[in-house]
Amino acid sequence: MSTLSRRQLLLGAIGVAGVGSVTQLLGSCSSSNSQSGDAAGLLSLPPDIQIVQRFPGLLSPGNVRVPISLANQQGLLTVDDGPLPEVLTAKLLSAENKVVVDSLSAAKHNNGLPIPYWPFRIDIAEPGIYTLLVDGGPKDGAAIQILLDSEISVPRVGTKLPGFDTPTFSDHRGVDPVCTLTPEPCPFHDTTLTAALALAKPVAYLIGTPAFCRTGVCAPALEGLIVASKKFGDAIAFVHAEIYTDKTATTVAPAVEFYAMSYEPALFIADKTGVIVDRLDGVFDSDEIIERLSALV
Repeated sequence: MSTLSRRQLLLGAIGVAGVGSVTQLLGSCSSSNSQSGDAAGLLSLPPDIQIVQRFPGLLSPGNVRVPISLANQQGLLTVDDGPLPEVLTAKLLSAENKVVVDSLSAAKHNNGLPIPYWPFRIDIAEPGIYTLLVDGGPKDGAAIQILLDSEISVPRVGTKLPGFDTPTFSDHRGVDPVCTLTPEPCPFHDTTLTAALALAKPVAYLIGTPAFCRTGVCAPALEGLIVASKKFGDAIAFVHAEIYTDKTATTVAPAVEFYAMSYEPALFIADKTGVIVDRLDGVFDSDEIIERLSALV
């Protein structure tokens, strides 16, 4: 794919709500079984609630991460819009409207983010079209497409994280600035991804641009990774790569081309053997990053 078409794909895929061209509001009317408060402290969802997909359409069979946010007719709900459920519950339906998983739950995340999200983790074994039906949410739910492994070019969970000579402070490799986080660049440009993978320790590799990310979540993602790095120190190697080659944001960086990325941000988490054990796409906060990295140390 050419640089221009890759950039068009990146820009065209990114929306204010989250990630990918799949980001959309689903359902303008809620189902009749509105969620009510219960002993677990779950709050009722408003009658005009809508589901916002915060994940790209590049999911393959396995344990799938499906983050969602909530919205109404006025837009995405933020932390300033009053109390929101600490936990959302849901079920997964097949294309034939049969229940595949009947009990799912996701805790609210919003550390450093103005828009809360709920990341569902679902085991889905077969490719196909599914529906996440949130209790008290829209009757049409949120569509989830699971692709064949062969249809996905972005590195997947269970595969080796490909090494790449990412830009460093000592060698920008044609990317300037090497990091757009302000007022100071992040500390994850002392070594390349290739060198980090050779250290025989877990690796957290973020692709995203704080300055030019149209979703508004790349800067919080990088800031969350900095928080995580202070907790884990040298036990984990942290690497960051920008999306564009310069401040004009007109040419995508080699890191994007190398992984065939069509969305941002993405955090690849590999174990000490270099195998990807998790991939956080679209939206994630420091709490979720720390939770996922804790399993490796």
